[in-house]
Amino acid sequence: MTTSAKIALVTGGSRGLGHNTALALARKGIDVILTYRKEKEQADAVVADLESQGRKAAAMQLDAGDTASFDAFLARLSDVLKQTWNRDTFDYLINNAGFGINAPFASTTEEQFDSLMNVHFKGVYFLTQKCLPLLADNGGIVNLSTGLTRFSFEGSSAYAAMKGAIEVLTKYMAKELGPRGIRVNVVAPGAIATDFGGGRLKATPALQAHIGSVTALGRPGQPDDIGGVVAALCTDELGWVNAQRIEASGGMML
Repeated sequence: MTTSAKIALVTGGSRGLGHNTALALARKGIDVILTYRKEKEQADAVVADLESQGRKAAAMQLDAGDTASFDAFLARLSDVLKQTWNRDTFDYLINNAGFGINAPFASTTEEQFDSLMNVHFKGVYFLTQKCLPLLADNGGIVNLSTGLTRFSFEGSSAYAAMKGAIEVLTKYMAKELGPRGIRVNVVAPGAIATDFGGGRLKATPALQAHIGSVTALGRPGQPDDIGGVVAALCTDELGWVNAQRIEASGGMML
């Protein structure tokens, strides 16, 4: 293995869309550092899978909603880069970590609101900020949003509002990081059958049928529908795509 491979940092890479993204990046010849909050065994299994494909990989613990922990995380990240890759920088940041809360607007609590904000907006804002010294020039950032910023389903007001903020932030990141050649885009998945939000879609055939009925391609999404989109944004082929919202929903709610 040469040290010339690009390196991506994927937050929340131990499961779901983050896991799928890590695998898709590996298929494009990109090495991966993934973060996990509690699922160390799952994260280690993903690392082993990536290594079996000939990539270098590492897993690091991170609570993406705990901004007070970010300085220590960045110090550890710097050590991992030097020890594993003999590098001081990485090339792509994938802000994927997240969770869902389904609660009506009228009864969403301040605690629920803050927990969503800390992970989906404040955490993304300040983790990205703190990563800037380690993010290589001419690299890229991909933020994860949701189709729920374009269409609405009851119970997602706080979550969708945080993702709407991320979509605006993406444009500002692209504008201010452009002089360094860093591209910043946002991928907005539609309804995806994973364990996200308690796995409600994955476990509910009636909900799957409803989603299929309002989607042009006739079915809910799967993780394999998303990871490749994120990984593609980390390639030279899409090197002129910047500050864009790319919805990957199969044509939901057209």
